[in-house]
Amino acid sequence: MSSIDELACTYACLILHDDDIPINAERIGTLIKASNLKVESYWPSLFAKLCQKRNIDELIMNVGTPTCNNDVATPPSTTTDNDASTAPSVDDKKKAEAKEESDDEAMFSLFD
Repeated sequence: MSSIDELACTYACLILHDDDIPINAERIGTLIKASNLKVESYWPSLFAKLCQKRNIDELIMNVGTPTCNNDVATPPSTTTDNDASTAPSVDDKKKAEAKEESDDEAMFSLFD
């Protein structure tokens, strides 16, 4: 299973990084073997290459951070403060759409 292989390699890389041991495919493989797991032979080398190219601390600190979100990257508004208070925001529009969907679903299921 590739998800178990990936998870085993991830934990091995984190262990090596935490102990300030340089990460390479051989060390990842040694830790995986010590844990009585078997992974496809290409996983340790892929993770070793990733760890050599990326800053592990940065990867750890940015877990769960969106990398690309169109809603966040909106152009600056040219409206005045008075106009901004009356104009509906993107969040308000999304909430209204979600409410309409839930109302429609509630009514539909009511008569089934």
